[in-house]
Amino acid sequence: MANLNDDLARYLISTVSKRSGVKSDLVRAWERRYQAVTPTRTTGGHRVYTDQDIARLKLLNQATNNGHSISQIAQYSLDELKNLLKNEVEVVPALLSAGSTSDRVYLAEDYIEKCYAAVVAFDAKTLETHFENALVELGTETFIEHLLTPLLTIIGDRWRTGELRPVHEHMTSSIIRSLTYILRNNNPCAADAPRMVVTTPIGQLHELGALLAAIIAELKGWQVTYLGANLPAEEIAAAVKFTDARAVTISISFCTDDLVVPKEIRRLKKLIGVEVALIVGGRAAGHYKAVLDEVGVLNIQGYGHFREILDELAANKPAT
Repeated sequence: MANLNDDLARYLISTVSKRSGVKSDLVRAWERRYQAVTPTRTTGGHRVYTDQDIARLKLLNQATNNGHSISQIAQYSLDELKNLLKNEVEVVPALLSAGSTSDRVYLAEDYIEKCYAAVVAFDAKTLETHFENALVELGTETFIEHLLTPLLTIIGDRWRTGELRPVHEHMTSSIIRSLTYILRNNNPCAADAPRMVVTTPIGQLHELGALLAAIIAELKGWQVTYLGANLPAEEIAAAVKFTDARAVTISISFCTDDLVVPKEIRRLKKLIGVEVALIVGGRAAGHYKAVLDEVGVLNIQGYGHFREILDELAANKPAT
């Protein structure tokens, strides 16, 4: 007797990701950590999913975007997920969202302690697991703003006091880079989305600040070209020209005693002109306040301020 399941359509994860709106890495994380879906495998070992799996992932994605923890809803049936979302439409969704934001901030603080303990123990696998779990429970913006950024600040401070070695920071940075695909915006940019180039100036080799800024800008609907680290002003300006970018965001993580950074900032602003906004952030940006004020750049005071700048620029309003 033939197995009825043989008649079901089967899809590879690339198709599932496109149809459900959930990135492939996140599908795997939900599958591995919470058994949200249970794919079968082909004889070649590839995961294959059904239409029901795609439907579940769509609903789970919507529910987590509304602030629900994946760990709490991963085992819900399709009907339970539909009812959950239906009730939220009918009952004050804004109130649910506000409460969940506060809960996620507190949860992020707990994750900071666990993640730092894994860093100290030099346990890359545990740290990666904590990051994956935190990402699906907190959402991208809370994950970046209330977990990653404070954690990286702690690691940097402890490295400077000798409590951690440079290798601890390198391990952490490597794991964060491996999560970039999950962190990037799921939604395609609008055809007329404003464009931005993100990088670090020459001599600034630490790129995580720039990478996180690029992700935040993408989440705000910008089309971002991320260039990595350590680029001279002429190359950054060339990228602006090639992409017709409206803004450039650079990250400055370390201050030096030389004049390279001030020289590069002046040069970059001259090359891109007054029509292109120059946005500067990073832990060491304040060290260069004099030159930032001199050339009229937009100095990021925090994630909230950065989002305000992006909104103002997108609306063609002067940012202050």
